[in-house]
Amino acid sequence: MLCHIKRGLAASSSATLLLAALSSPGLAQSAAPASRGATPLPEIDVIQPQRAPHPARRPKTQTAARARRGAATASPQHDAQTPALTAAQAVAAKHAGFDAARQAIFAPNGASAFDVNHEAILALPQGANATLDKVLLQAPGVSQDSAASGDLHVRNEHANVQYRINGIALPDGVSGFGQMLDTSLVGRLTLLTGALPAQYGLRTAGVVDITTRTDAFNNGGTVSVYGGSRQTITPSVEYGGTAGNTQYFVSGRYFGTGLGLENPTSSPNAIHDDSQQGRGFAYLSTVIDDSTRLTFIGGGSANNYQIPNNPGQTPGFTAFGVSNFDSARLNETQRERNGFGVLALQKSINGFDLQLSAFSRYSTLHFTPDTIGDLVFNGVASDVYRKSVASGIQADGSYRLSDAHTLRGGFQVTAEQSRVTNSSVVLPLDDSGNPLDAPFGVVDSSSKLGWLFSTYLQDEWRVTNTVTLNSGLRFDQMNEYTSANQLSPRISLTWKPFEDTTFHAGYSRNFTPPAQVLAAPTNLALVQNTTQQPAVNASSPVLPERSNVFDVGVTQKLLPGLEVGIDTYYKTARDLLDDGQFGAAYVLSAFNYDRAENVGIEFKGAYTSGNFRIYGNLALARQIATKVVSNQYLFDPDELAYIANNYIYTDHAQLVTASAGASYRWHDTSFSASMIYGSGLRAGFANIGSLPSYTQVNLGVSHDFYLVSATRPTTVRFDVVNLFDSVYEIRDGSGIGVFAPQYGPRRGFYVGVAQKF
Repeated sequence: MLCHIKRGLAASSSATLLLAALSSPGLAQSAAPASRGATPLPEIDVIQPQRAPHPARRPKTQTAARARRGAATASPQHDAQTPALTAAQAVAAKHAGFDAARQAIFAPNGASAFDVNHEAILALPQGANATLDKVLLQAPGVSQDSAASGDLHVRNEHANVQYRINGIALPDGVSGFGQMLDTSLVGRLTLLTGALPAQYGLRTAGVVDITTRTDAFNNGGTVSVYGGSRQTITPSVEYGGTAGNTQYFVSGRYFGTGLGLENPTSSPNAIHDDSQQGRGFAYLSTVIDDSTRLTFIGGGSANNYQIPNNPGQTPGFTAFGVSNFDSARLNETQRERNGFGVLALQKSINGFDLQLSAFSRYSTLHFTPDTIGDLVFNGVASDVYRKSVASGIQADGSYRLSDAHTLRGGFQVTAEQSRVTNSSVVLPLDDSGNPLDAPFGVVDSSSKLGWLFSTYLQDEWRVTNTVTLNSGLRFDQMNEYTSANQLSPRISLTWKPFEDTTFHAGYSRNFTPPAQVLAAPTNLALVQNTTQQPAVNASSPVLPERSNVFDVGVTQKLLPGLEVGIDTYYKTARDLLDDGQFGAAYVLSAFNYDRAENVGIEFKGAYTSGNFRIYGNLALARQIATKVVSNQYLFDPDELAYIANNYIYTDHAQLVTASAGASYRWHDTSFSASMIYGSGLRAGFANIGSLPSYTQVNLGVSHDFYLVSATRPTTVRFDVVNLFDSVYEIRDGSGIGVFAPQYGPRRGFYVGVAQKF
C-alpha cells in the first residue's frame, strides 16, 4: 500500500485555554501547546518500519513530538509485500519534516489558540467562498464591524491584529476594505490571543497565523463558480503539484457583486455599490538538501469599490452654483491595490531549527470624491491617496538546551516608505463665518521612511511533567513620525494536573506602534477659515500604545469528544490606539486615549462524534478609555471635554458577543449552520448609547457527485446567508469616528459548483 500524509494537531496543550473542537477536521478551540511533546505536527502513516530519524534532528530527544518529527524526514523502507512510496510521497514526507521543525520554532506557549483547518472552512456555510473575516467571526471574542471600521474586532480592540503566513509576519498595509488573503490558501488558521510569548509583538490583540495547505500537491486542482443574490459571481481556480523536490500551489479568484460595502439603508439592495475584486496566490517550496528548504510565498489583490449612497440627505452648502443635489446620485469610488512576497530559508542542523525570511509588501488606496456632491453635503471634497511599501528581514530560531529547556530567539527589521496625500476642495468663510461659493483646492501631503526593529529571547522550562514555565524578554524600537522603544517582559505558567485538564496563567507587557499611514500629521494651517477648519485647533502626534495584559484560563475534557473552557483577561493601557472614519472618505485616522481598561471573560465549548460537530462561544467584555491625547482636531469641543473628565466606552466595545455552528456529513452530503450574535456597538454622543442586539444565522448544504472520476468529485453547494432576513444596523452613523450608517446583509441565496481535476 502507499502511505498517505495527513495533517494533524497534537492535542496535549500545556499553555492556555481554548476549546478544542476536535481531533477530526473541524473548528478547534484549545490551549496553545508547549513544544515538548505537544507541538502540532504532521503525521506520517507508513505500514512498515522506518529508519532512524535524520542525524540533523536532535538525537537526545525522547518525546513523542520529536519521534514524529524524525519520522517525517525518514527514508521509507519496503519489503516484498509492501510497495515503495511514490516519488511524490517521499517528497511530501520531507516537506512534512520541515513543517514540523517550523512548528517547533513558533510554538505559541501561553497563548489561547482557536484553530480552523481547511476541511472545517469547507464545512462552513459558503465554504471556501467565505472571506477570511467571516471565518474569524466564529472564533471566541471576535465581533463584527463594518468594512469601513476594519471588518472585525478581537477582544474589543480596534485593529491591533497581526497576520502571519507560515510564521512570517506581514507588515501593515494601508487601511481599506479588501481581503488580500483568500481562504483557499489556508491549510490551518490559528487565532492566538491572551498573554502572548515574546516572539509575538507589535500587533498583540490577536495573531492570525496561517499555515499554507499541504494537501494540494498531488498534480491536481479545483475549478469552481459561485454566485447568487445581489449580482454576486465569483469564479476561482487552484492547482497544486510536485516536481522533483519542489511543491507548488497557485490560486486565483474574481469576485463581482452589487453589494461591495455595507448598505447604508435597510433595503435589500444598495444604491451605487458595485465592486470588482481579484486576488491571486502562489506558493513554491523546494528541499535543497536534508537540512535545508527554500520557500517562496506571494500574493496580490486588486479591488475596486463604488461607495454606496444614502438617499434623502439634506444639502448644507452651495458649490459651483449647486445647492440642491440628490444624494442617491453621488459618485464616490475607492480603489485598492495590495501585493506581498516572502522568501524564506529554513535550516535544521546541529540541534538548531532556524527560519530566515525576507519580505516585502506594496499597498495603495485611492478614494475619489464626487466633487460637487461632497461639497454640497459636507463642505469639503477630499481626494485621498495612501501608499506604503514595506520591506524587511525576519529571523526566528529554536535550540533545545536539554530535556527541560528549549531556547527561542529572533529579530525583525522593517523599513516602510509611506506617502499620504489629501487633495481637498473646500469653501472659504467670510468674516462672519459663513461659507462662500468660491471653491478652491488645498493639498496636504506627507511622506516618511520609517523603521521598526524588534528582538526577543525566551526560554521554555519544563519544570515537571505537568508544569511548564515560559518566560522571555522582547525589545521594540520604532523610528517613524515619532520615536520610542520598550523592553517588554513576558511570562506564562501552564499546569496539567490530569490528562484532560489544563490550567494556564500569563502576563505580557506590550508595545504597539501606530500604523505609519494612519499616524501621518495633518497641516491644519492649510484649512483655516474654510469649511474644513476644525473646531479644535490641536493635532498632537499619534503615540505608540503601551499595555499590560493578564490572562488566566482552564480547559476541561468532560466526555469523549466534548471539551469546555473558560478564559479571563484584563488589560490596562497608556496611550490606547484607536481609529475612526471622520469624513466622507472611507479611510481611517488614528488617535490615542490617555488611559484605558479592557476586561472580559470567554466561555467555549465543542463536541464531535464521527461526522457530527457542534461548537459555541460566548464572550462578555468591556473596554473603557478617557482623555484624547492626539489628533484632537478630529473631535468636537464638547465631546472632547466630556472624554477628558469621564471614562467612556470605545466605539467598537460590545458587551456580549457569541457564535455557534454545527456540521454533519451523511454519505456524500454535508449540512452546516453558523450563527453570530452581537449586543450592539456603541453610538451617540461620546459613545454613551448602543445599538440594538442582532442575530444572524447562515445555512449550507453541499453534495459530491462522482460524474467525472471516482476520486475527483463534482461538488454542488447551496447556501443561505441571514436565513431569517434579520434587519440590523452594524453602525447608525453616530458615535466617535463613525461617519455613516451601515446595515448587515439581508437574506441572500447562493449556489456553487466546484470540479476537482
